[in-house]
Amino acid sequence: MSIFTIQPVFLITDILLFLLVAIAVGYFCYARQHAHLVTPWKHLSKNSVAMGSAAILLAYLSIAVVDSIHFKLPSENYSKEDPHYQPEALSLLDVWLKPLRDKSEKSYSSPFASQLFTKESIEQKNGSTIWDYPSLRYGGVHLNEGQSKSADILIRSIPGVIKGLLLGALVLILLTLYHRKKSPQPLFYHMQQILKGQCSIQWRPFLFVSTGLFIISGIIIELSQVYHVFGTDKIGDSILYQSLKSIRTGILIGTLTTLVMLPFAIILGIAAGYFRGWIDDLIQYIYTTLNSIPSLLLIAAVMLMLQVHLNNNAEDYNSLLERADLRLLFLCMILSVTSWTGLCRYLRAESLKLREMDYIAAARTMGVSHISILSRHILPNVTHIVLITVILDFSGLVLAEAMLAYVQIGVDPTTESWGNMINSARLEMAREPAVWWSLTAAFTFMLILVLAANLFSDAVRDALDPRGQHYD
Repeated sequence: MSIFTIQPVFLITDILLFLLVAIAVGYFCYARQHAHLVTPWKHLSKNSVAMGSAAILLAYLSIAVVDSIHFKLPSENYSKEDPHYQPEALSLLDVWLKPLRDKSEKSYSSPFASQLFTKESIEQKNGSTIWDYPSLRYGGVHLNEGQSKSADILIRSIPGVIKGLLLGALVLILLTLYHRKKSPQPLFYHMQQILKGQCSIQWRPFLFVSTGLFIISGIIIELSQVYHVFGTDKIGDSILYQSLKSIRTGILIGTLTTLVMLPFAIILGIAAGYFRGWIDDLIQYIYTTLNSIPSLLLIAAVMLMLQVHLNNNAEDYNSLLERADLRLLFLCMILSVTSWTGLCRYLRAESLKLREMDYIAAARTMGVSHISILSRHILPNVTHIVLITVILDFSGLVLAEAMLAYVQIGVDPTTESWGNMINSARLEMAREPAVWWSLTAAFTFMLILVLAANLFSDAVRDALDPRGQHYD
């Protein structure tokens, strides 16, 4: 199969995610050319907690980006003259996780199990039947009778640890070469500085957290070849696969909502504070009215209306993936409608203060247009509020998806998400014995992302708030 025989599939959420990544890269390149913008980020890079959290966030974002590259593979009767493609669109992450997708069991199995979780009637070779736990088709089938499972897991984890350490060493070498360009000292000297945490940028926590992630990933990759590391669900699908696929949904909810919300909050907030008068009254009336509507009821109404539209126009959508993607996009949009009012208030209050500054009054006296004042004087001075609010709201939006899925008004049930995993775990936890691993996996992945985002946002607030820090 050649890469030229693959048919690209462009989902709306994929395009918006890559657009958001491009905006972030563009801002980074722009900030490097301006000392007043790069100084707070230099201060942030000296924060050990921020650098460690950045490594985790970068890992999650990388998985989300890889899972946002969709395409269709050619079918068996494919030809250049008459190209045919498989009906299911896959992502690059799906291809990499193909072993996890294909190794489906009959039903529930606990982590690292070699038997199903529930007893069944098993027919013996002699025709008799017994009531016992059936063996899995894939998990633990390599174990010989009497072989210790713990010892096998330990032995198989060693190659993963070695691969993780090698990748960590590779990151250390790349960081050393980066610092070598700035100073003509020997490579060993720069490597020592990084490991001791004596560089201008705190690379040591970033390196240690990255190496830890590499080691954990290496161990999971090695063990997932012969075990279901996080167990399987009711229909036998891998919980590890579902958890990794849910990362994209969580990242999209947190980022695309921001992308849709920012223009409304920035434009209306700055306009209300700068122009005042009837413009301020009108904008205050709009966001006060929105705040008076219960957000949960508004989200439920919009999502139910969308579901009715999808059911009545099913022929307009070629696949379930497109339907699920449209529902995810609408969820981001309605969350943005209910979340932009807070930032708008902050920006209005800051603009009210800035418009009374002497340099703003001087600009108006000299005949500078309102557009120039807003773009050159007001907007740059409220950027720190925008960035702080966006990063602080990210974790709240990720948790909101789980809550909405729990009440069944969130993403499409066919979409892999932590919220859907938690929703399905309601009945699983009521079983006797309880099926706990699906809820635990979703909770763990969500906890790591939200905790890293909160720690990073605290460091960003300290670095970007001009009233909180004084730079040399």
